Amino acid sequence: MANNNDKIICRCEDITESEVIEAIGKGATTADEVKRLTRAGMGHCQGRTCRRLINQLLASKLGQSPEDQKPVTQRSPLQPVALKILADS
Repeated sequence: MANNNDKIICRCEDITESEVIEAIGKGATTADEVKRLTRAGMGHCQGRTCRRLINQLLASKLGQSPEDQKPVTQRSPLQPVALKILADS
């Protein structure tokens, strides 16, 4: 449960640091697993804003380096596409 001083990690989905830490406590060891448990990284930015923060929390709680974290699985589209582009095709 988030408190008033809890940091927002994923702005798109309004996921807090304590929610990510709770997911890690439940066994999440990768950003993909955190995403499945919390929806962090599933918003409009597709994790471009929160991915680094999630990896830092994972590394800190698991005693690893952030570079040791596997990259998040990307799903298409990899970046937002304007509807006008799709409508014109």
